[in-house]
Amino acid sequence: MSRQAELKDNLERVRDRIQTACAAAGRSPDAVTLIAITKTFPVSDVRILAELGLEHVGENREQELKVKAPECADLDLTWHFVGQLQSNKAGSVVRNAAVVHSVDRSSLVTALSRAAVDEECTLRCLLQVSLAAYGPEDAATGQSRGGVLPADVPALAAEVAQADGLELGGVMAVAPLGADPDRAFEGLFRVAARLRSEHAGADWISAGMTGDLEAAIRYGATHVRLGRALLGTRSSLR
Repeated sequence: MSRQAELKDNLERVRDRIQTACAAAGRSPDAVTLIAITKTFPVSDVRILAELGLEHVGENREQELKVKAPECADLDLTWHFVGQLQSNKAGSVVRNAAVVHSVDRSSLVTALSRAAVDEECTLRCLLQVSLAAYGPEDAATGQSRGGVLPADVPALAAEVAQADGLELGGVMAVAPLGADPDRAFEGLFRVAARLRSEHAGADWISAGMTGDLEAAIRYGATHVRLGRALLGTRSSLR
């Protein structure tokens, strides 16, 4: 099977999953945006997905984003940065992405604002919310999924909303490994609802990956971030 045929089949299966999950939740599939996470995969895959109608692409490493986005500048794509971000990489990310999903601290807000002003652009920012309270936080590796505590979301949201060059878009989260994703995403939904009550335009909920997109859609996800289901298993050799 050619790579184009493989990606076409994968994309059709993913879209079927989204449609089925939305039907079960009483939602329109048009309310859910699919973001392809292309970490470790080549630009050629991005181009194939674009040819198949995909419009949103995400990277979680600045090193890959700054290479792939310029190489695909001729395509009508929206680039998302979804990984943990060091403040000293803010300028590179702002130059290459329209949305950052992982804003989790004041120093990053400052760095992104400065970079957006320098680039004379507006960057959409999502607050990464920690859902650690709903399950073990990657107990196998001891690594944190990151994010701001739910109680600290209002203060950080106010900083983003007031920062030059930034637009508060909503929230993002990753369900903790070993957690019940329904409980975790229900918690995120409550955080998102409180945020919207104070910032009406902050209505994005970025949640759900290959293993838990149905749960995320049940609890209001507007954006789902899929890698493996679209592109296959990643190899450390890529």
